[in-house]
Amino acid sequence: MWGSALDSSLFEMINTGWSNPFLDMLMPLIRQPFFWVPLYVFYIGFVLLNFGKKGYWLLLFTLLTVSTSDSISSRPVKQYFQRLRPCNDTDVKVIERVPCGSGYSFTSSHASNHFAIATFLVLTLGGMWTRIKYFLFPWAASVGFAQIYVGVHFPGDVLGGAILGILLGTFWARLFLHFYRHTLL
Repeated sequence: MWGSALDSSLFEMINTGWSNPFLDMLMPLIRQPFFWVPLYVFYIGFVLLNFGKKGYWLLLFTLLTVSTSDSISSRPVKQYFQRLRPCNDTDVKVIERVPCGSGYSFTSSHASNHFAIATFLVLTLGGMWTRIKYFLFPWAASVGFAQIYVGVHFPGDVLGGAILGILLGTFWARLFLHFYRHTLL
């Protein structure tokens, strides 16, 4: 295993040490994309109602942000590092709360995607609604935490995914604001 002892210790503390019935019920839901469908529908409606036709650009760039994040995290990064998931690593004590999956662990695509969306939206909409960051970053962090709690990612995988997502969200936000800032004002 190429992970550090600290990463494994933090994983075991979160995955096994913090076990409780409430988190056992909540964390598998938080990591499911379908759980967030009402939020995504709200976002689409909010953007279209508030920005009309101009909102289509924002939605397109949001889609580009998450698509890029997912593609980079899921393919080249995971293939390069080939880190085993904790639930596939026999050296790690794991409580599996969801099916493990056969793919590699680093980086967490869930963390990358959610931090990319959060960063993109904070940078593009944050000037108008500065408090949006108080919801979006904890939202992304809760999804990342859930990945550790259910046993499919190490904390380092989530941290790596968060960094990748923040970088990609920043890239797409800057590109959007360079060309389409006028569409939101």
